[in-house]
Amino acid sequence: MINTMTSYKLISSDLTRSLTRVAKEPAVQRDTDYYLKNIGNVKTIDDFMKDDRLYKYAMKAMGLEDMTFAKAFIRKVLTEGTGKDSFASKLTDKRYLEFATTFDFAKLGDKATSDPAVLKPVTDKYARQTLEKEAGQDNEGVRLALYFARKAPTITNAYEILGDKALLKVFQTTFSIPTQTSNMDIDRQAKMVEDKIDLASLKDPAKLEKLITRFTAMYEMNNPSTASTAPSLLIGGSMTIGISQSILATLQSFKLGGR
Repeated sequence: MINTMTSYKLISSDLTRSLTRVAKEPAVQRDTDYYLKNIGNVKTIDDFMKDDRLYKYAMKAMGLEDMTFAKAFIRKVLTEGTGKDSFASKLTDKRYLEFATTFDFAKLGDKATSDPAVLKPVTDKYARQTLEKEAGQDNEGVRLALYFARKAPTITNAYEILGDKALLKVFQTTFSIPTQTSNMDIDRQAKMVEDKIDLASLKDPAKLEKLITRFTAMYEMNNPSTASTAPSLLIGGSMTIGISQSILATLQSFKLGGR
């Protein structure tokens, strides 16, 4: 079995090719064709939510597949729109604001689905979500790494990491933070995130990749996929079982942004 870091790099090194492959999968292509053919017929929030196939496609594309059942909650998100006092704007999880912005019935009414933003951008996101989900079926660490790589450049504060289970998992794994710390005061948790990560550095592809490299190494150490668990890319060669003390020390002392 390929280790976490190698699996992630195989996908991320040519992401366009990976996404094209996923988009051409028969089930994905059928769902995308249906979405593109029918989304323009949707004129109201009721229309949108009554077509279960369309609704589920949109929810998955926007990373909200796990909330598909919560129709009353999603209706409130769409009904109140994107104003500064809207329901979505007050939620820590910014996926809901992104959803309300893309399907902006509150502002555009029956013209909401005529906006180009609901076409190719949504189908591209659907392919990315499918890619991440498929990767997670083989190795959850790869899914988390791909998700973090996608979301990290948009993170503006520590609370966005704390409010997202997947981002929080990456943070805790990368820096060996016990999950019990989630019971701490939220402001103390935010300070912990800020002490470990220079959030501005997440917009730097090289620094982001460095962080993800550490995450995949730490994830592999905690969830070994092979007998030889040390990713060779870390050390420039092969290695026997386990991660050497020198590599482990390097990982433990790492701080993104060099602060």
